Amino acid sequence: MNPTSGTLQPAVTPPHRSESANGAKASLAGRAYAELEEMIATLELAPGSIVTEGELAERLGIGRTPLREAIQRLAAIGLVTTLPRRGMIISEVNITDHLGVLETRRVLDRLIASGAARRATPGQRSDLHTFADRMNRAAAAGDLTGFMHLDQEFDHLLLAASHNPAAAQAIAPLHIHCRRFWYLYRHQGDLQRSAQLHKELIDAVVEADEQRAALTSDALMNYLEDFTRSAFELFLTQKRSDPGVMR
Repeated sequence: MNPTSGTLQPAVTPPHRSESANGAKASLAGRAYAELEEMIATLELAPGSIVTEGELAERLGIGRTPLREAIQRLAAIGLVTTLPRRGMIISEVNITDHLGVLETRRVLDRLIASGAARRATPGQRSDLHTFADRMNRAAAAGDLTGFMHLDQEFDHLLLAASHNPAAAQAIAPLHIHCRRFWYLYRHQGDLQRSAQLHKELIDAVVEADEQRAALTSDALMNYLEDFTRSAFELFLTQKRSDPGVMR
């Protein structure tokens, strides 16, 4: 009611204050999650290490509430175990479990690759085409960090090109676990072989060849499984020489 005119007036409220506050909170939680995910994947936060909330809040410049939301998300995908009122412990890498990750990823990757070959827009095919040369250059230079960043970009672009949000949501945590595994056992990897397999997959998607996209996706997964088994052999060798080795 307008006190001067006595007529009913539209209520005047602050411009979406609660929505803005919630959005800012979600944005902070998202930033915390992205930064922690990167630190875990690249081993900046090592497997088995314990990090307190206070340390993380200071390191990231983020408050406790959005930080806790990010930690809960990381716990949900198995990257950390929460420590009540303390922080988190970074999950160890288990090679046997990782083979299960790859088994699941194989099915989703095949679906995403064939979907991208079928549904990618001309612009997305053009963007994918540029990745082959970029990944080859990084591999030839032995630039692991650059290659891994390109691989992450490639994954995001292929997911977008598949136009399958359900598959994208399901595979995202598996990609994170695979990135961390690669960083941990990177000396067992063959960047140039990986770059070539990515190129073959990219070519199939760009040429809209669904069957070949599925087959080249399988070939890439075969390589990742071979890489994992090589890492397992390395682990066994290290364990025989030092029984205290734990992964």
